[in-house]
Amino acid sequence: QVQLVESGGGLVQAGGSLRLSCAASVRTFSSYTMGWFRQAPGKERELVAVITTNGINTYYPDSVKGRFTISRDNAKKMAYLQMNSLKPEDTAIYYCAASPTYAPRTPDEYSYWGQGTQVTVSS
Repeated sequence: QVQLVESGGGLVQAGGSLRLSCAASVRTFSSYTMGWFRQAPGKERELVAVITTNGINTYYPDSVKGRFTISRDNAKKMAYLQMNSLKPEDTAIYYCAASPTYAPRTPDEYSYWGQGTQVTVSS
């Protein structure tokens, strides 16, 4: 099984940047698609970014496209989310997740989840 731990969240002003990290404890990290999701109070969990097992293919919804970048380092068993030009509407708890299938985009398709890290963007 996979254990995931996020870090790097915090408070930032609008227009600023944060880099989130996700450390994975798993023997074969490169076998998993990695995704980042976020959930704001009163809202459903939504996809932020997906990266395939080898890191070649990525997906972003329109809400973050051009501002967020997902990456991974399979040797270090780490996934990252670089967030630039942050907006107040980006405020949420951010979760990393792992899936054994190819680039799923819905939360129920991910088998493993981190505990979440809070990102707060002030205006």
